[in-house]
Amino acid sequence: MKKAKLILDKDYVISKIDKRIFGSFVEHLGRAVYGGIYEPGHPEADEQGFRKDVLELVKELNVSVVRYPGGNFVSGYNWEDGIGPKDKRPKKLDLAWRTLETNQFGTDEFMEWCKKAGIEPMMVVNLGTRGPDEARNLVEYCNHNGGSYYSDLRISNGYREPHAVKLWCLGNEMDGPWQICHKTAEEYGRIAVETAKVMKLVDPSIELVACGSSNSSMPTFAQWEATVLEHAYDFVDYISLHTYYGNPDDDTPNFLARTIDMDQFIKKVVATCDFVKAKKRRNKTINLSFDEWNVWYHSNEQDKKIDPWTVAPPLLEDIYNFEDAILVGLMLITLMKNSDRVKIACLAQLVNVIAPIMTETGGPAWRQTIFYPFMHASCYGRGTALNSVIVSDKYDSKDFTDVPYLDAVSVLSDDESELTIFAVNRSMDESLKLECDIRSFPGFKVIEAITLTNDDKKAVNTKSNPENVVPRKFTNYESSDNRITAELPKMSWNVIRLKKTDRE
Repeated sequence: MKKAKLILDKDYVISKIDKRIFGSFVEHLGRAVYGGIYEPGHPEADEQGFRKDVLELVKELNVSVVRYPGGNFVSGYNWEDGIGPKDKRPKKLDLAWRTLETNQFGTDEFMEWCKKAGIEPMMVVNLGTRGPDEARNLVEYCNHNGGSYYSDLRISNGYREPHAVKLWCLGNEMDGPWQICHKTAEEYGRIAVETAKVMKLVDPSIELVACGSSNSSMPTFAQWEATVLEHAYDFVDYISLHTYYGNPDDDTPNFLARTIDMDQFIKKVVATCDFVKAKKRRNKTINLSFDEWNVWYHSNEQDKKIDPWTVAPPLLEDIYNFEDAILVGLMLITLMKNSDRVKIACLAQLVNVIAPIMTETGGPAWRQTIFYPFMHASCYGRGTALNSVIVSDKYDSKDFTDVPYLDAVSVLSDDESELTIFAVNRSMDESLKLECDIRSFPGFKVIEAITLTNDDKKAVNTKSNPENVVPRKFTNYESSDNRITAELPKMSWNVIRLKKTDRE
């Protein structure tokens, strides 16, 4: 049996966790919109065409914010195509994903869907084929009360009250050669700052996210961030990070160590932001928006077989297995451990497209394996992240050394009445004896212990077997006033919830 120790102290604080760290992403890609969140004529569709079964699962996930409408899609998107009477909306070729976009779902529909889901919208503006003028017009359309062309256009489309979008992204992955009208760092930095200026002139209350590198392996990584922030530092609030991990070599120990890379990625971007802060002699701090993250590799080959220029083809439909859920749990732990600088994060994406929720067009919806760690983190990870001390047995993998079998983070609720421990055992073949020192939390007792584990690391949830991989209660723990001892199953995601009692 592997061994690990976790020491918790309520005074050792990382940061209050911004609820927007539990966000997601909906792009006009594959069946994310059409057949995902929006499917008029479906037995579960409401009067606006939104699938109620999907809405219920989104609410169960407790998603805080959703990024829209892209992704690569946004760099060729004219937002005006998606407003007004639906019979007047043009069908357009989407060059990003080589599909046919009907524009039956657009800005206003997204805002209505967000209201029903209880979600804050996070809008992305097109800085590929378009620029500052179209961006400021969209802000005017969404946020201005009325009495101007675009605000009155919104009103004429049936939306008297402003959508009041407070969070905006300045383009998407603009360093990527795959991006429509991708740019150099200098080119992007200049258009980003000028776009930011006019958007904030329309509505000074908004927050803006500048594009960082598309991933940490980009040849211009770090220099890109530094150059962009040299231009835009005073006018933006966040810079973005994107990363996806896969296991095509079927090397699970190495796959589960990938979050070491994720943590290093975050710290390198923080260092770059703070370098520019020092160079510019500013007091303002740029924080991070990790607005695309997930496992993505299963669907790569099947996507090559899909014919172009069809409507809502099944693109990027990864069927997630149990080991993917463990990595997603580890990625969530990494985000919470870096919550002092990561203030926004979006699991990419929400429905069908590399997503925790799957649907059948015309049929049911079900939870993928990765649904559960996200749901647990989003429901129980709201509060203050604690800087816990971890002492753990370790292993080496192909790309990483000294990988701790235990990764964990602890979160104290805002009212300080509940403490939640999120813990992953990376070992594929042995359980892990975990000792938690909780002497800083007198009177706290375990109220629930949950584990997600499976003997088959490749086990999946499907339409016919939607509960093949599900969390269960576990009782293999002992609790006293100062200590919890638990035996975490091999290769498992675990949630231990404690509540303060009257006795101290």
